[in-house]
Amino acid sequence: MEAGKSLMCGITGFITAGSPFSSVEMERVLATMTDTIIHRGPDDGGSWSDAEAGVWLGHRRLAIVDLSPAGHQPMQSASGRYMIAFNGEIYNHLSLRQVLETAGQSPSWRGHSDTETLLAGFDAWGVQGTVERAVGMFAFAVWDRQNSTLTLGRDRLGEKPLYYGWQGQGNAAVFLFGSELKALRAHPAFESNINRGSLSLQLRHNYIPAPHSIYEGIAKLLPGSLLTVSLQQREPKVWTYWSGAKVAQSGVANIFMGSDDQAIDELETLLMDAVRKQIMADVPLGAFLSGGVDSSVIVALMQAQSSQPVKTFTIGFNEESYNEAVHAKAVAKHLGTDHTELYVTDEQVRAVIPLLATLYDEPFSDSSQIPTFLVSKLARQHVTVSLSGDAGDELFCGYNRYQMTENLWRKLATVPMPLRKLAARGVTSISPQTWNRLAGALSGVMPRSARIANVGDKLHKGAGVLSSQSANTLYHGLVSHWLDPASVVIGGHEPPTLLTENLPSLNGLDDVQRMMALDMLTYLPDDILTKVDRAAMGVSLETRVPFLDHRVVEFAWSLPQSMKLRDGKTKWALRQVLYRHVPKALIERPKMGFGVPIDNWLRGPLREWAEGLLSEARLKHEGFFNPAPIRRKWAEHLSGQHNWQHHLWDVLMFQAWLDKNK
Repeated sequence: MEAGKSLMCGITGFITAGSPFSSVEMERVLATMTDTIIHRGPDDGGSWSDAEAGVWLGHRRLAIVDLSPAGHQPMQSASGRYMIAFNGEIYNHLSLRQVLETAGQSPSWRGHSDTETLLAGFDAWGVQGTVERAVGMFAFAVWDRQNSTLTLGRDRLGEKPLYYGWQGQGNAAVFLFGSELKALRAHPAFESNINRGSLSLQLRHNYIPAPHSIYEGIAKLLPGSLLTVSLQQREPKVWTYWSGAKVAQSGVANIFMGSDDQAIDELETLLMDAVRKQIMADVPLGAFLSGGVDSSVIVALMQAQSSQPVKTFTIGFNEESYNEAVHAKAVAKHLGTDHTELYVTDEQVRAVIPLLATLYDEPFSDSSQIPTFLVSKLARQHVTVSLSGDAGDELFCGYNRYQMTENLWRKLATVPMPLRKLAARGVTSISPQTWNRLAGALSGVMPRSARIANVGDKLHKGAGVLSSQSANTLYHGLVSHWLDPASVVIGGHEPPTLLTENLPSLNGLDDVQRMMALDMLTYLPDDILTKVDRAAMGVSLETRVPFLDHRVVEFAWSLPQSMKLRDGKTKWALRQVLYRHVPKALIERPKMGFGVPIDNWLRGPLREWAEGLLSEARLKHEGFFNPAPIRRKWAEHLSGQHNWQHHLWDVLMFQAWLDKNK
């Protein structure tokens, strides 16, 4: 098993050619920036600067393995050429050390940190050559003292965040970077101009897709990318060292040719190894457990490799349609884990809402952020590291929209458009609540596997995209909330994204595979991983995601689609791995998701709060939104005529964020 120092941290810093402040004052600025992200690394902090070169690096440290001072950052390479601020985990770093030692390229090791291994790799193989060899999750900033250049890097799938951009003009311009926007905002050069194009995107997607951010001039580094910038060459050069789109294409073009059993064996072996590498820690470690396929697989493989009961955590709700805790408890009992569950009250859940604008320091409106924070907070009371089952849906065809596309789209595409529009009007003429009641009445005579949670909302969502001209437009509609957000945002527009003008080449993929690939490239890093990172780091909890070991990702894409979606069953191959450890009867049930009843709360205990943020006078005064469509949806929601919870939550999360960041 790999061992060594691992650091879940926060990084920040800047480069500038000139400043009205003294070096001492700039050190204070850096300290302030670094302190804003102390939650990401409460155990230690450090800084390094070279005022003559115009560079300042800051670091906050959450120590996980080998808790000695040997891993203090920023850290210098043995050659003296590189200085790094690093956030992440390199799970194979001891193997990389062995490679360096065998080649006679290793330094005299000062400690056991993966950061030191990275720096030795930079000296031997260069920055890109090293990250291509690394298995892990990371975001880093490294200053090349020889060339006076700054390089930023982000892991392949986007587990760790990294923002950057120039602020200010001329010689006073400053290039800022950091794990979170709050660190950049702490610099006096930060301009805080809200990007209305990004706001439009947030209303569509409930998140702001990379490379965009809520602020003008500030971007997110795309997953699998490196960036270089210098005071001499101010236009950042960004390039890709690992492409999810190319991995998907290559996997589909070079399909796994073995038998079902061989595929399941190989998948289990790869996942077992990924989990083995990620359960390395010198601090208490556990896992989130919902009782669904993905989290249950991870916990099962953890328990199979542990001599002690694995600590598992789940959040329960008293509303049956949102509660998976009973299923998680059954899985935990079967596997013999040390299980902790917490049934939360409505009051406990709603108490999280005032924290969201600070946790997610740009507008973010996936309401599952609330239970994600609560389960992170629960886990942090017992452990410092928690594994999760995120990414199983994207890699193994788990979302309901994949099934819908597979089962219905080819048939719908043959139906004349007027008939499709008529059908859509018929579906939406019945409220989601009525559809839910009808589904509930039929549930007793329907097979368990055919039941769908929150069927009313899903039918209305599906009806909204019946007029799609292609699978691409169908997908764009399915992942959209506001279908015309630029008409809601004053001065709004939608900048190019990977789903529109910058659509990547996905030749050879069928309609469902294209959806899976686009989810992996957009929804996964910008929604799911962002949600988990901010919620967990907000309570100083490290999360690890075994499914995102890039070797697992590459193998998953090589599996035939029939091993993912078979006989109407999603995640077929993954389920077969799980059934080697957990009885099928404990797992087979409709997919629920991880949500909270925002729709009912907006009509009840959150009504006054929401009304204050959505008042016509306030919206007009702030000048970001056209009040009319928002007020109309608010009235329809309150009356029960429609369920506009997602659309309203998008606006409310921006409004709450604006309150905190004026």
